[in-house]
Amino acid sequence: MTPAASPQEARLARNTALAIVALVAMRLVAAAFTPITFDEAYYWMWSKHLAGGYYDHPPMVAVVIRLGTMLAGDTEFGVRLVSILLALPMSFAVYRAAEILFGDRRVAATAAILLNITLMAAVGTLIVTPDAPLLVASSFVLFFLAKVLQTGRGAWWLAVGAAVGVALLSKYTALFFGAAILIWLVAVPKLRRWLVSPWPYLGGVVAFAIFAPVILWNADHHWVSFIKQFGRARIEDFRPAYIAELIPTQIAFATPLVWMLGAMGLYALARRSGGTPAARMLVNVMFWVITLYFVWHSLHARVEANWFAPVYPALAVAAAVAAHLTRWDPRWRRVADFCLRWAAPSGIAMFVLLIVQADTGILSGYRRDTTVRSVGVGWRELAGEIEAVRVRVGANCVLAPDYGTVSWLAFYLPKGTCVVQPTQRIRWINMPEPDPALLAGKLLYVDEVRAGGRPDLNDNFAHVERVAELPRKRGPLTIETYELDLLDGARGDVLDHSPPPELE
Repeated sequence: MTPAASPQEARLARNTALAIVALVAMRLVAAAFTPITFDEAYYWMWSKHLAGGYYDHPPMVAVVIRLGTMLAGDTEFGVRLVSILLALPMSFAVYRAAEILFGDRRVAATAAILLNITLMAAVGTLIVTPDAPLLVASSFVLFFLAKVLQTGRGAWWLAVGAAVGVALLSKYTALFFGAAILIWLVAVPKLRRWLVSPWPYLGGVVAFAIFAPVILWNADHHWVSFIKQFGRARIEDFRPAYIAELIPTQIAFATPLVWMLGAMGLYALARRSGGTPAARMLVNVMFWVITLYFVWHSLHARVEANWFAPVYPALAVAAAVAAHLTRWDPRWRRVADFCLRWAAPSGIAMFVLLIVQADTGILSGYRRDTTVRSVGVGWRELAGEIEAVRVRVGANCVLAPDYGTVSWLAFYLPKGTCVVQPTQRIRWINMPEPDPALLAGKLLYVDEVRAGGRPDLNDNFAHVERVAELPRKRGPLTIETYELDLLDGARGDVLDHSPPPELE
């Protein structure tokens, strides 16, 4: 049992809660003013047709968005609302996990704060992707495993299974939790008794039951989502240069000072400094199993920064251990104290600057940066111009060649506008097919201006006419220019129902 909190500890817990609420409020403000990304618009379209699975991922991100839009409407704020609010239970889970594992409320408070000031948590819950609910579920996996260790009660394995199941509903990366838990049980002698107990296996049954809708959906769709995602693990050639991208992006997403504390904490835990062997091993396996896989993956393919989301609860706990429990020599003590003192201000500053840059481009002097392609700055104005052209030429439906443009169009054009991607129909398999009558008349094709044009349009339609070229802008910067072609007289089926490459 955790001893009753002293007045000082109670004040620490209260201040921690207030700080986290303030950070969540800051994200809510940013959510209302930051244009939606194309992935968020894509998942928003999923949320209108909930299913057991989708071509790209399991369904939890769609559920999160659906709940938010039910509360706040089909707006940027509505899409992001529930994802951002999930940082509150996430913070509770990390706080309690750290408190149980290391018996120190300073460690618990610091772990919760440090997790929230990382860009992974701040931007990762603001920009809704499958990694947002995965990050929250990962925090509860760590918390419930800590409860197993604290209480020795088998029933907590059912809670572990439920958390892993929800993580699996978020992203297939959660499968690595099974390996991490097994390593933990084998590596710590006093925990090996669980290997001959029914409780961990019952927890596995709970996880399987929660994940079952994804399995059933895949069974009904030729296992396409499993093939697509698990196929990423196949090595076709070695490109170790991707490792050079992985390290700096993770330092940035953790924020440099939190990353430094986390690295120091993982080193200290490996050197058996702080906590019991079981606590140290739990933090290590929850971090290193997934991390080592992605390091291996980076030998042949790019690893996106947000893929590391499930290791961040363990990283935050390790960072807090480095800050409070580890005995460092004077030089490293100064480093740890500096990182702890400035981690929150620097993390908040990085978040604010990133949002300002993404929304305005002012920090780069309105020059192009990495945010302009994914964040839909300028799309609301562009969609208004596209709609005016559609009405003028009498087009029944708007077509676009890629899911990102289709999703932005669907989000920003007037509600109910027919918007279709004629190719990659597997992406929209859970949605009703568009009305054939809408596809039989005039169509408006929206695509980026391309050198050489689109000869396939002339092959597929009797009449192709360029009716407009419209820029998407952020301030004075033209991000891209879109060509709008009026199509008429389809020579065949407008929709291409060819199987996805995974099934060919």
